[in-house]
Amino acid sequence: MKQRNIFLVGLSVLLPVACSKQMEYKEYIVYDRDYITSTFANVGGFMTDIYNTMEYDYGNYLSGAMLASASDESEYSVIGNPIETFYNGGWSPSKPISGTWTNMYKGISTCNIVLSEMMGLNFEELELNKDYMQQKYRYDNYRHEARFMRAFFYFCLVRQYGGVPLVKEGMTHEEINQMTRNSSDEVFGFIISECDDIQNKIIRDYTDLGDYALGTAEDGRADQLAVLALKARAALYWASPLFNPGNDRERWYNAALYNKELFDACAARGKALTDNYKDLWSTLNYTTAAIAKEIIFARRISGVNNYAESYNYPAGIEKAASTTDVDGIVGANCPTQNLVDAYDMLNGKSIFEPGSGYDESDPYANRDPRLAQTVAYNGMRWPEYSGARNLQTYVGGANGIPLAGATTTGYYLKKLLHGEIDLGANSKLKQNYHTYVLFRLGGICLDYAEAVFQYLGNADATSSEFPVSARELAGMTRVRAGMPPFEPGMSDAAFWTKYKRERMVELSFEGHRFWDVRRWKEAEKYFTNIVRMQITREGDNCTYTRMDVLRQWDEKMYLFPIPQTELMKNGKLEQNPGWR
Repeated sequence: MKQRNIFLVGLSVLLPVACSKQMEYKEYIVYDRDYITSTFANVGGFMTDIYNTMEYDYGNYLSGAMLASASDESEYSVIGNPIETFYNGGWSPSKPISGTWTNMYKGISTCNIVLSEMMGLNFEELELNKDYMQQKYRYDNYRHEARFMRAFFYFCLVRQYGGVPLVKEGMTHEEINQMTRNSSDEVFGFIISECDDIQNKIIRDYTDLGDYALGTAEDGRADQLAVLALKARAALYWASPLFNPGNDRERWYNAALYNKELFDACAARGKALTDNYKDLWSTLNYTTAAIAKEIIFARRISGVNNYAESYNYPAGIEKAASTTDVDGIVGANCPTQNLVDAYDMLNGKSIFEPGSGYDESDPYANRDPRLAQTVAYNGMRWPEYSGARNLQTYVGGANGIPLAGATTTGYYLKKLLHGEIDLGANSKLKQNYHTYVLFRLGGICLDYAEAVFQYLGNADATSSEFPVSARELAGMTRVRAGMPPFEPGMSDAAFWTKYKRERMVELSFEGHRFWDVRRWKEAEKYFTNIVRMQITREGDNCTYTRMDVLRQWDEKMYLFPIPQTELMKNGKLEQNPGWR
């Protein structure tokens, strides 16, 4: 955990997007404070670089594997990937896997530099410029932006490590390396108080700046809704069993209150669920109002690329040697049967419920439409470009085992990917724009539902403060997908089970499941095994056989180990329980 002495701004590689337009980034390489603070543009470039520290998970951390493959959502099909250490006992402080500690404190350091070294400037020499008023307005907002980003980085740290040191602006290396860990309560309290203070100070909406508008689009930056979303999400985590072992009811009240505040603010801004679920990850999601209306805050990957596709397209398809892969093999974060089982039948019943109509010989018929939008299964045409063939994921099929890199679970990933991308050597469309969604209204509906349910204690309960029930809120994403809403009168246990399935389905591969199961402290139930579907074919008929695969879990894994290198730098840091 180091604070930088020299101001270095890297190239603008990754772009965040909040609404409908792409934020215009430029490249900056800046070496000292005097140069940075000489113009609005240089300060803006330094501020913009902070966004490059924001998380996203297209498999970029672990050589193609997403954190989903360390949960019960998926399994990475190429043996030897670092993701395996999450569940095979190879995890330790000296082999911490994640670089979150280093990356988030780097971002925090940059935010602190902005707050302590770059605020309070007037740029008098630029006062005669026609756009001075607009530039000064943007510049004055950087203070609130930096505080939001710093709070976001602390959220990423606290959900992973628990309590961490709260590093303030202006601290020296010596002071930082003598800090002890603040408690998780203190860190969550800091995040929420920061959001409280800046939510009415930060720019409300970059798409409606009136006289302060510039010619370039800047609506990819954090705005008021992003601040409200972070506060609400942090409050939900703080109220959850991992961080709230005494089940303090006031925390659930605050989580419900902050999520309602966000929910209402979204409605006031015209936010709503987009009609088509799969459009949320399409190339046009930031330029099409009908899609962008659901997105609150997202990170756009700069330029065209095919990282997600090259890692996750099915083995056995044509692929150019220049695409990102593992020894020429298309690896994959392959959805598990655990995830596939979570999708209800069209009648709203679980496949395990009597009267559901589930047919083991035709297991994908009459299922929740989101299954076919998320999971590519045997017989489906995937990818979707011209000339692509129907998948053969059965044993010996064109895309099945024993082909190197083929799916181990019987499925390939479809969600997040752009099926029109053709990785073949002669293709004209090998790359496209991608956006990683961090906060969206569909997820907020589910967060709000959970907080209201836990606070009021019943799925149908309402109050003067919370007039919409948890059951109604949790059903909104189902109705959007064409599924029946949850029925009134469910027992608490039945609702909680159905709610968790809905959350797994709606938010699959968006970086939630790995953390949700941890904050619920239910890993022993969900993370100790995955289920594969082995498909065999005889003539025109297929047989589907479930295969259980055990995974290792230990209580200490609810929190990550603090990297040994950090403990060596700061002898006052205390390791998390079980990792000493």
